[in-house]
Amino acid sequence: MKSVSIVGAGILGLAHAYAYAKRGDKVRVFERTPKASGASVRNFGMLWPIGQPAGPLLDMALLSLRLWREVLDAAGLPYGAAGSLHLAYRDDEEAVAREFAERAPERARWLEARQVTEMCPAANPDGLRGGLFSPWETVVDPRVVLSKLPEYLEAAFGVRFSFGVAVSDPRQIQADRIVICSGDDFESLYPSVFCASGMTRCKLQMMRTAPQPPGWKLGPALAAGLTMRFYPSFGICESLDELRRRIADELAPYDRWGIHVMASQTADGAITLGDSHEFGPAVDVFNKEEIDRLILRYLAGFARFPVTDIAERWYGVYAKHPAKPYFVCEPEPGVRIVTGAGGSGMTLSFGLAETLCD
Repeated sequence: MKSVSIVGAGILGLAHAYAYAKRGDKVRVFERTPKASGASVRNFGMLWPIGQPAGPLLDMALLSLRLWREVLDAAGLPYGAAGSLHLAYRDDEEAVAREFAERAPERARWLEARQVTEMCPAANPDGLRGGLFSPWETVVDPRVVLSKLPEYLEAAFGVRFSFGVAVSDPRQIQADRIVICSGDDFESLYPSVFCASGMTRCKLQMMRTAPQPPGWKLGPALAAGLTMRFYPSFGICESLDELRRRIADELAPYDRWGIHVMASQTADGAITLGDSHEFGPAVDVFNKEEIDRLILRYLAGFARFPVTDIAERWYGVYAKHPAKPYFVCEPEPGVRIVTGAGGSGMTLSFGLAETLCD
């Protein structure tokens, strides 16, 4: 048994706590705020293997998904495992979706319009060509998970949590292994490492509807043509270039703000909507109404919900490396920084922690 201290109770920190604790190590987690409130609770809650390119990252995402379900089942926490649908309304969208299904039939399959609407009551039937269905995607409510997982880890494995305790110098922590999972803020502890890393920040704007009527289920998480040009997995499709050109010509503001539109349902029945991507070391703390309007306008083209009232609006910020899918380094003996999983933090978290755990 060794002692492990983790700085940060976001999803990467909790995933590391689980990975070490189930090996029998003595684990303590420090979180500077009374509860996790960063990027890990400000997202869709989507575990999204469909977005990862084939190879090591897809393997890590599938490992992560297995571990996610393992810990969620053990903790008795809710999740939806209905998969995902990328809906197609234009020739180029259909071409990309069909090509992906042909090139990676083990990952997804093409559904005709009738099959899509039978599976998903929210899919807009007007002009619908069909959709790319993947069975793997799973949705959690990040607010619930980030709140309840610490309780489970403490009860099941004896993990100690110190909320409201800021770590100003990791060298003051007495532990065999220290893991820094403080998201975009790790420069507070290692400013020179942050400056040399090339890391930047990404701000995203999101919204959530009021809860849908009792019993109404979204089913698969929804996306459409904009999302096909966003995730690297779709890079296997030769037809993707034509889709990207058309979006650049017809929907330039969506490229300007890095918008791709998705929808997922939370445990209370609300629909989470988003998102945009603004990159830079300094984050604009003011949301842009234009971005929200663009998201809702595009959403109306492929999804319909019984309740459309927007109950919540917010922004999130995550760390992003310009070339790597995540950032790992050891600035001094016994200390490891793990951050920069970008928009794939929920998807890769448990697999990444399992891979790095030593």
